[in-house]
Amino acid sequence: MMSISLDQAQVVVANTIAEARKLDLKPVSVIVLDPRGSIVSAGSEDGVSAMRAQIAHGKANAAIQLGMGTRALMNRAEQQAYFIQAMNGLAGGDMVPVPGGLLLRDGSGTLLGAVGISGDTSDNDEAAALGGVAAAGLAAETG
Repeated sequence: MMSISLDQAQVVVANTIAEARKLDLKPVSVIVLDPRGSIVSAGSEDGVSAMRAQIAHGKANAAIQLGMGTRALMNRAEQQAYFIQAMNGLAGGDMVPVPGGLLLRDGSGTLLGAVGISGDTSDNDEAAALGGVAAAGLAAETG
């Protein structure tokens, strides 16, 4: 199974934080998971609020475990709240189905992992992650 490398994951984290600064967002936490859901890299800015790393993990975890970006999961939650509630129960409450959790793919479309970000609004979080992933030379899937 292909997986994002530590070097790639660190570039995604650094570039996503840099993009958040360019967008003048509140301080963020960023986490990159491999396809099994294990943490490869993480980073939090000074001043980020206490639960943001957990929220970022929940966004990335939701994306990787259900195979779709969290924007798609949010849409699914709006249509089928019972499904997302059941999946979150199975995941021990570690799924956050709002924008900011993106699947990471290489140039040929191979799934490498997922990134999650939290700190600002969900839409702003997603925008920073999209910029950071693009700057790392990878493709992001929001849903």
